[in-house]
Amino acid sequence: MTDSEFMDQAENLLRAIEAGCDEINDRDLIDLDNQRVGGMVTIVFPNKSQLVINLQKPLYEVWLAAQAGGFHFKYSEGYWQDTKGQGEFFSLLSRFASEQSGRLLVFSAR
Repeated sequence: MTDSEFMDQAENLLRAIEAGCDEINDRDLIDLDNQRVGGMVTIVFPNKSQLVINLQKPLYEVWLAAQAGGFHFKYSEGYWQDTKGQGEFFSLLSRFASEQSGRLLVFSAR
């Protein structure tokens, strides 16, 4: 993967996260506060817990920090896959967001 390919795929991922937060807020499922600064998105839930997603450009990885722990993802075969075999990014993001919010929240690549 080249730097340019990584940035294209990573940008698509970050935009999908932002769009997912907007959709959740628009549907009044829960009030999420999401902020993006460069290659990092922070999602804050009403209970003040957070999910942090950030790009690790030198490693061509995306990192996700949740109450459940820290996870690293690499883009492979059209998906962001956990480097330790835990699953696909959006599946895990949905699971952790649901756990931390106490509501069923679903994120997708679009």
